Amino acid sequence: QVQLVESGGGLVQAGGSLRLSCAGSGRSFSIYTMGWFRQAPGKEREFVAAIRWSDRMPYYADAVKGRFTISKDNAKNTLTLQMNSLKPEDTAVYYCAASPRLRPSLASNDWDYWGQGTQVTVSS
Repeated sequence: QVQLVESGGGLVQAGGSLRLSCAGSGRSFSIYTMGWFRQAPGKEREFVAAIRWSDRMPYYADAVKGRFTISKDNAKNTLTLQMNSLKPEDTAVYYCAASPRLRPSLASNDWDYWGQGTQVTVSS
């Protein structure tokens, strides 16, 4: 069992930066693939980034590649998403997720555990 709590969302101007954190609990946190999804009003939840538990290989959606960086600290049970050069279209609720699968899935249905979400708003 894994419990996830996100923090770090807020309001930022376009071009600015935010850093999201996800605190995980559970003794098996280190062997879970972790990811970030986001959901804008009226849209489906979409994949943003993930990091594989075995070798910490990152995966990114094309829309955020080069601007966002995902990292995982197993010692602190923390997942981080550094978001730079933010755009208004990045506005959404961002969710942390965990999966025991080695290879991250782009489909939200394949992820087993979710946080409550944190709001990110980028103004133009």
